[in-house]
Amino acid sequence: MAHAFDPGYTRRFATLVRNYPGPDVYPPRDFRVEWGPIFHRGRLDGSARVLVLGQDPATHEAIARRILVGEAGQRIQGFLARLGIDESYVMVNTFLYSVFGQGGGERHRDDPGIAAYRNRWLDALLVDKQVEAVVALGRLADLAFQSWKQTPAGSATDVAFQAVTHPTYPESASAAGQFTRAEAVARMLANWNAALPPLREAITHPDTERPLVLYGDELVPEDRAPIPERDLPAGSPPWMRAVESWAVRTNVNEADGPTATPVDVANAKRATIVVKVPRVHRDWPDID
Repeated sequence: MAHAFDPGYTRRFATLVRNYPGPDVYPPRDFRVEWGPIFHRGRLDGSARVLVLGQDPATHEAIARRILVGEAGQRIQGFLARLGIDESYVMVNTFLYSVFGQGGGERHRDDPGIAAYRNRWLDALLVDKQVEAVVALGRLADLAFQSWKQTPAGSATDVAFQAVTHPTYPESASAAGQFTRAEAVARMLANWNAALPPLREAITHPDTERPLVLYGDELVPEDRAPIPERDLPAGSPPWMRAVESWAVRTNVNEADGPTATPVDVANAKRATIVVKVPRVHRDWPDID
């Protein structure tokens, strides 16, 4: 059986990934630089019709080495499918490394070194390319795109644009006590429904012609979609792109005990990701 896979970085993108910024640009106090940079997901061969600009890589992304493969990625995969976009997309993040702690992204949203490297990616993906629409996930991604539009390359590039509520807004808003999760989901989906028609109109070359169907008031299982096999590096197991969660940050008892301080616990959690194959994907024979 043949398997599709992401062929990696060639030509202009090889130069970008070879010369990525490190802790001198991304302060370790505010970014998880220890897990390395995570660059993109999707098509780098010029076939993308939609560019998705996310925020920063999270837990699953640190292991899979591609962005937006967890809950947020599966939700935005479903969003793109409503637009008839199944594979002709490319995704990059506002930040190359995972943000650590509250407010880290806000503190560094205008850092020249971060913006300059990000703009090189946007130049490579948008200038004189066939991308028809850009979707920014959340406020920081919106600001990042607007910053690029103020550059000479950005101002000279005409592309449809919509900023939408971040896919994990329901979890963050309900955890902060701003809304119940159901209320936050309804608000997010109303925002997405407003963005879908102008995006669909701008995308004149979808992968699949299908009627635009808007969201209801709540997320249903069909609103999430697994990540395509060709989006991940060669040999990635199927469960790495499944809808089930398989990675979590934990201190794994490393910082437990009477002498452990809150800093010890935070550092242990920062250093540890536990990966577990979801039960539904444990198809090996039982061991006697």
